[in-house]
Amino acid sequence: MVAAGSAAGVIHTVPDRVAVVGAGMVGLATAWFLQEAGVEVTVLDREGVAAGASWGNAGWLTPGLATPLPEPAVLKYGVRAVLSPSSPVYVPPTASPRLLSFLTRFARNSTAGRWKTAMESLVPINRQALNAFDLLGKAGVEAETYEAKSFLAAYRTEAERSVLLEEIEQIHSAGQGIEFEAITGDDAREIEPSLSDEIGAAIRLHGQRFINPGEYVQLLADSVTARGGQIISGVVVKDIVDEIRGVRLITGDGETDPFDAVVMATGAWLNDLARDFGVRTVVQAGRGYSFSVPIAHVPAGPMYFPAQRIACTPLGDRLRVAGMMEFRKPEAKLDPRRIDAIVEAARPLLRDADLDARTFEWVGPRPCTPDGLPLIGATASPRVFAAGGHGMWGITLGPITGQLLAETITTGRTPDELRPFNPLR
Repeated sequence: MVAAGSAAGVIHTVPDRVAVVGAGMVGLATAWFLQEAGVEVTVLDREGVAAGASWGNAGWLTPGLATPLPEPAVLKYGVRAVLSPSSPVYVPPTASPRLLSFLTRFARNSTAGRWKTAMESLVPINRQALNAFDLLGKAGVEAETYEAKSFLAAYRTEAERSVLLEEIEQIHSAGQGIEFEAITGDDAREIEPSLSDEIGAAIRLHGQRFINPGEYVQLLADSVTARGGQIISGVVVKDIVDEIRGVRLITGDGETDPFDAVVMATGAWLNDLARDFGVRTVVQAGRGYSFSVPIAHVPAGPMYFPAQRIACTPLGDRLRVAGMMEFRKPEAKLDPRRIDAIVEAARPLLRDADLDARTFEWVGPRPCTPDGLPLIGATASPRVFAAGGHGMWGITLGPITGQLLAETITTGRTPDELRPFNPLR
């Protein structure tokens, strides 16, 4: 390890070897930026690259919309609604005490005042999100980000649309810019013929992008390995042992040699390892579902149906349709009722989409926190770091998280952008 100065005059030792547990967007971005600083990285994952929440999500790069998940609108869902299998937000009637505790704290944070405070915490990191993607591209990561030539949030009525217009005003008041225009349903159909006649109002967002998330994360992994990193799949890390000679990982196959530092980027499973290092914030799986369908007119960019909480993204010659926020165990099986609910909600809103010719039905566990803010930084051990809890924004914020966390690990200084995300809060 190499010694380097820190802001307080304390000598910080730059790690030579770092293990990253988790091969999703956040873990691989952290590994990549650590390599930029000359660190040797080993990435371990229980299944493989993009096997968790990274593969089948909507793939939006929308920092302008990266807002805290606990919001006042959530409180409008009644108990009957969230217990319904067709609800966009679903809680099983047999919720565990742990889940009930999470939901109680989540509800407490779903006030206008707490949302605004959390939003102000996200603004600085959101502003840098797209720059981190650009940096990866310029440095040779052979994965494309696509400009959203159109990005439409579509509604049946102007009254429905007012909810997002109010939220955009609140986003602006928190200091975050997002360009948009309110348009009619006819205007929206002229831009995107794949919208049905049911659409009576829309918002067109500007300056947004999207990716094919599975493809992007795999190419990021390829870049990590091409630069000398090691990615090991099929390894379950059961424990982390921090001792004088280094940090060892206890796996189902034994234990590793000591590393100089370890990053826990295990998504919805973060608490399994982080709890022993002082991380008390519960990370709960908010599972999202998706599938792909053929459509006569592939849109030029994402389409969003906020009232139904359905996100659509063009991927090649098909449309990925995603939705749901299902609070269940991350490893629970795919529930076909959730797919059916998305299909029935989307059917009247899309034109010439064959929703019965579905492929790649998928469920993935978004890692959600009660206050809507991620956990990024050092834990009770200065050699063990957390990187998770991004909710729906792990793809959008994954690269900038990796960049800022790598800076923290290699310099010993916490960037101002990460201070609100202290894992020990």
